[in-house]
Amino acid sequence: MTAEYIGGLRSTGKHIKSGNTIVTDAPVDNNGKGEAYSPTDLVSAALCNCMITIMGIVAEREQIQLVGITATIEKFMTAEPPRKIAKIKIDFTHPAPQLLTAKQAEVLKRAAHTCPVALSLHPEIVQEVTFNF
Repeated sequence: MTAEYIGGLRSTGKHIKSGNTIVTDAPVDNNGKGEAYSPTDLVSAALCNCMITIMGIVAEREQIQLVGITATIEKFMTAEPPRKIAKIKIDFTHPAPQLLTAKQAEVLKRAAHTCPVALSLHPEIVQEVTFNF
């Protein structure tokens, strides 16, 4: 990966192997325009997408229907300095929960909490995760 500061509190990032790029912007409440993901937004999105990926690995192995799962992500910053993520709230919704057995749902939930991002975040960051299935 590479990164470059392009001015105006914005940076770009490039994934070398794929060529995919991202732009980050400082949030409005921290002198930015809020016109793109902030770096802390990316941390929150990384947690959610990592959980989905690990659930996907387990779902494929166990032949569990997971395609179409969606999530909403909310990030909460600390009120007091230093500025940092206080909590990440993720709500997963399975498109057809009736297709899951109780055991399959539990397997997916356990898998989500073992994702590398979840295990790498500082323990002070609250990870509030809801599974609607």
